[in-house]
Amino acid sequence: MPPGGRFAAAPFGGQQQPIGNPLIVVTNNEELVWERAVDVIHDFNFEIERENRLGKVIQTAPKVGASLLEPWHKDAVGFSNRLEGTLQSVRRTVQISMQQQEQGGGFVVTVAAYKEIEDLPGLAANSPGAATFQESQPLNRDLNPVVGQSAPSLWIPAGRDPLLEQAILAKLHAAYSQ
Repeated sequence: MPPGGRFAAAPFGGQQQPIGNPLIVVTNNEELVWERAVDVIHDFNFEIERENRLGKVIQTAPKVGASLLEPWHKDAVGFSNRLEGTLQSVRRTVQISMQQQEQGGGFVVTVAAYKEIEDLPGLAANSPGAATFQESQPLNRDLNPVVGQSAPSLWIPAGRDPLLEQAILAKLHAAYSQ
């Protein structure tokens, strides 16, 4: 394994080999490490929920997973994750932490992407039929005909998302190599 736990891209445009997590960044410019991490998070369309510069941690807000019909969303990496996002409600969060190395300088950047699946406690009454007028019944003056869910959604942790982590690490590696 190359120094720093990184792998190089395969020659001739082939599939990339995995990049080590954590990623070793050889620079003492903390601002550069931080800003490039924020840029990469925004490239994947995540909103930042919390930034802790003292603890050097960036936490994103949960983002609903992309489906097969949403190729512009980059949070679902690979066909199987997009298919899962099409058939099941999924959301993801990302946490990036940066720790300064004591020996040799530089930073250790760790990426953790977590996936959760939705568990509805009952039937979701979100059909468009409740919001339309029916000809066989007299006009009802209820101004709020769409009921919505009977209870809030529950989210079940589904572990880490290694494909998203690798995609973010590859983007970070490219950003720090410039």
